[in-house]
Order: sequence, then structure tokens, then C-alpha cells
Amino acid sequence: MPCGASRHHALRSEDDDRSKRVETERFKAYTYEELTARDKANLDITWLRDPSLDDADNLPAPEVLAAEIVEDLQAALEEFAAIAETLQQARGEGPTAEAAPVAD
Repeated sequence: MPCGASRHHALRSEDDDRSKRVETERFKAYTYEELTARDKANLDITWLRDPSLDDADNLPAPEVLAAEIVEDLQAALEEFAAIAETLQQARGEGPTAEAAPVAD
């Protein structure tokens, strides 16, 4: 099974029919007409593009990109580890042996 496939399957199975969803406190279905009737409705997602990526000739080298990604992920991991430790201390628990080590 590919990495993350079981998690993806748990989030959405192949037989998940979205038309059968029931509205809840956290989910409300809107029709296209309801969305477009709203003031300033804009379903154009082109604004999500990162303009800095438009010029592929000026992109950093792959090893630079990879190093930046690793640095960002390590920083994020350290932040999550600190949050987990704070939450454990708030519950009166110490750090557990199963806690993931923080990368240097």
C-alpha cells in the first residue's frame, strides 16, 4: 500500500457519495446559484497561484529547494514538539518516552 494510502482511504473511501451527505452544524451544502448570488462572489481560484513561480528559469536549484523544505519542516517539528510538551505539562504529565525526537 502506498505511503499515506490508508490515511487517505480513511478520509475518503471510493464509495463515498457526496450527494448523500447530510447537513450538520459543521457542514452545509450550497448550490452554485446560492454561491454566485452572494455579494462579491468570485469562484476564480487563479489568485492562488504563486507569481514567484511563473518564471521557471529563475527558480533555485533543486538541492537549494530541498534544503529549504527540510529546514522549514524541522522548524515546524520543533514547534509541534514544544506545543506537545506544553500540553503534557498542562495536564500534569511529563514528556513521554514515545515523543518523537527533535531533529538538529
